[in-house]
Amino acid sequence: MKKTKIICVLIVFASMRTVAQEKDAPIKTVAKVVMDKFPTTRILDVQYEQLGPTNFDSKLFGEGFERGRIESHNRFKAAINVPFFSSQSKRFVLTSSLRYKYETYEFGDIYNYNSATTYTREKEEIHFFAAALSATYVSTLFHKPVIYNATATVDGNEDGFQRVKGFVTANIVLKRTANTTLTVGALVMLDPSSIIPVTPLLTYNHKFENSKWDIDFILPQRLQFRRELLENGRISLGTELNTESFYLNLNNSKLKGIYELNQLELKSGITYEYRFTPRIIGVIKGGVNNVMSVRITEKGERTSEYVYDQKEDAQGYFRFGISYNPF
Repeated sequence: MKKTKIICVLIVFASMRTVAQEKDAPIKTVAKVVMDKFPTTRILDVQYEQLGPTNFDSKLFGEGFERGRIESHNRFKAAINVPFFSSQSKRFVLTSSLRYKYETYEFGDIYNYNSATTYTREKEEIHFFAAALSATYVSTLFHKPVIYNATATVDGNEDGFQRVKGFVTANIVLKRTANTTLTVGALVMLDPSSIIPVTPLLTYNHKFENSKWDIDFILPQRLQFRRELLENGRISLGTELNTESFYLNLNNSKLKGIYELNQLELKSGITYEYRFTPRIIGVIKGGVNNVMSVRITEKGERTSEYVYDQKEDAQGYFRFGISYNPF
């Protein structure tokens, strides 16, 4: 799944736990829990990530292309999310979102398999923009809370608009006790480049008896063990699955036109969040980043129809951010 799709799936997942227990203002309840769990869904969120050096080996059209070293890889992200309409019943809300990402790559020596030569590459700078409109509705089904969401996204780069994507989700609470919440649902993608048009969804949260720890499992995105630490802090240990994507305007002997890079990452480590004020929250994350795959496809083509494939070694990473949460 693309990054924006995963974020919106998480919005629905995070909503379920509290919606199951509070009925007076469903949408406000949804917003509180979502923004607590996922900083990128808050009114304003800014993040900077530094990834350590790593070696890579790549193929172009299935044949050896380049191997070398990425000395430095940085990401800057900014997100703005603004709910602009809410129904009188507080069960339906429309939200607009804007996202910007700036990435830089610095390389060491690179060996080309075809020419059998070693060379260096200039610093690469990537810009990515996305705007989304999301509609969320809270209801009941079989006397259980259910949340429906539909999202349309427009994205692109410095060369302009590139693609329109969309999807719908539905999630329902199967079990809700004082310590345990279990929900299931489905995601239907309205994107011709999607490999799997329908994806099952599942979330499980459990608070351990006589303990400050809880487990938070969200398929397909995370497994974390969390607890409060100090008066205004929270620590988390676990693993998260993230996707990154951007567009490339290529013009060489083999690739001409607009292409899309999709990268799947598995991040394992520790997270510490601290609330400076009731509305301003800081976060520090660090650990090991395992790049599961890097693939480049023609714009709009399925990820399985890739023209470029890259493998990378594990690398360290560090991220810090700050966000504004009105709740």
